[in-house]
Formats: sequence, C-alpha cells, structure tokens
Amino acid sequence: MIDDMIREKIVGASSIGITSHIRPDGDAIGASLGLGMALLNIGKKVQVVLKDGISSTFRHLPGADLVKRAFEPGIDLMIVDDCSDLIRTGGVLGDRIPDINIDHHITNELFAEVNLVEPDSVATSAILAKHMPFWGLSFTPEIAKTLLTGILSDSIGFRTSNTTSESLRLAAGLMDVGADISELYNKALLTHSYEATKFWGFALARMQRENGLVWTALTLDDRKASGYFGNDDADLTNLLSSIESYEVAVLFIEQSITRTRVSWRSAGEFDISNLAHEMGGGGHPNAAGAELEGTLAEVQEKVLRMTQDYLKQVKSYAINSDGDRK
Repeated sequence: MIDDMIREKIVGASSIGITSHIRPDGDAIGASLGLGMALLNIGKKVQVVLKDGISSTFRHLPGADLVKRAFEPGIDLMIVDDCSDLIRTGGVLGDRIPDINIDHHITNELFAEVNLVEPDSVATSAILAKHMPFWGLSFTPEIAKTLLTGILSDSIGFRTSNTTSESLRLAAGLMDVGADISELYNKALLTHSYEATKFWGFALARMQRENGLVWTALTLDDRKASGYFGNDDADLTNLLSSIESYEVAVLFIEQSITRTRVSWRSAGEFDISNLAHEMGGGGHPNAAGAELEGTLAEVQEKVLRMTQDYLKQVKSYAINSDGDRK
C-alpha cells in the first residue's frame, strides 16, 4: 500500500527535491545520492540539498556534484530521508511540509504526508535498496555504490546489533550490480585524513571513564589546531564504541560558544534513544545524538548527570527484574 502511494507520487511529479539531516553521515549522503540518481534516470528533474554539504570522506561517491546547499523554486515533490524530525534538516525546507519521509530512526516524528519508517532496518539506504524496485526505480553500479556505502556506514561495517540476514542479502544484491564492498568499506570506515586523526588526538588525551560511562570532548580550539574544518566529529564516535567493557560512550562537540553537539553510543541492553529524545534529539537504541544550548562545560555537566542517572535506573531495573523472576 505505502509503496503504491510513493510510486504514484513519483510518477506524478516532474521536479523532485531530496534532503536529509545536518552534518550528514554516510547513510544520509548515500541514500540521498542513490535516490537522486535513480530519479534522474527515469527523466525527473532532481535537486539534492544538504545544509552542510558532503564531508571529504564521501566526496568520491557518484553523484556528489549534485549536492547543493539550498533549494531553487519549482519543486513538485519533496522527499526527506534518514532524518527523524524537520528541525534536523537545518531549515532548508522553510515552511514546507515534506510529501515523503523515508527513515529508520526509532524516534522519527512521522512529519510527512507519506511516512515510510522502518526502525528495524540497518540503514535508510537499506530501505531504499529494498523498496526502490516497487517504485519503478532500478539500480546502476553508481547507485549501488552509494546505497552500499550508506549501509556500511550506519552498520559500522555490519557490526551493529540491527544487522540482519536481510541487510546482508540487500548488500549482496548491490554488490551483484557492481558495488565493490572492499573499496567502499575502506573509504567509508578505515580511511581518515591526517587532520581528522590529529583532531581525534585532542579528545583521546582528555578521555575519562566512570562506572561503565566513557566520555570526552572536542572543542573549537581543537578543530582550529588540527586543521580539521568539518563541523562533525570526524567519526570519533565509532572509535569510542570499540572501547572494551564500556556501557555508554558520550562525545561532546563544541559547535559554538553557546551550542554543543552530543553523541551517545551504547552497548548491549542500554537504549539511549529515549534519553537523546528527552533532550531534543533522537536516533537509534545504540546510537543517538542531540544539540543543546549552553557552553561546553554546562552541557557536559548536565548530560553526564542525566546519563549516569539513566545507567543507574537501567541497572536497578535489571537487578529488580532478576529478583522477581527468582
């Protein structure tokens, strides 16, 4: 039913806009580029807009030159992908309500006329790989590369707990079309610039841990000193999630003197999506984020307190539940 609705909207539109969240990751970029190129191939006019553009990590992807920072007038159909709420689009939509929302975040607010949201999916790019044929869209080697990059990025190379046999089959299908998984894996997850690696060093030097919680911060001064000028974390959160015996890792990224970005990663049974949502953000059970008003010190104090309280509650509930079962 929902596939029929989306196909009908695509068929009826001549000019289609696509956007995703600010500071786009590999899934946001891969999904937007893959869908954009597929729509171009059936004769649609397409605008792909990402408020913050594309980071150097993903500029090798086919279709990267399609991305602009703002929409031009005359769009019939607006699609938002890999974005849990309209605020995270960075204002590129103005007052327009999207026609189609395609996403896999459990905190998605279902903000469009048609909402294709599958929280169990490993990536929004995987949703597209699954559903695009039903919309009359086919895969080329270039499209397969972008979608497989999205799947690899959000699953951290098929390491996340929502990796399923279906996601592996979808990836295999994209490989059959012509996507080189080894090359894409290396570029998306293993290759980092000198500046990005130097940027990490500042945060790793001040990393702390307490009772299963690991945290650190990246400052504006760190960004300047390292020469890394992206406004993201240079994938440091993926490194923090590999730390042995951690329960929740928190990375604070100073965006300005009065605004701080927070990224959580959790292991096992610790679902931090609700915690992020409580602070105005969102995400997945094991990976979530939010952007808060306040200085780095103020936000860090507040978030660490709330995260520590959350961990205590989860552990207390687990202990009590075990007692009840006995």
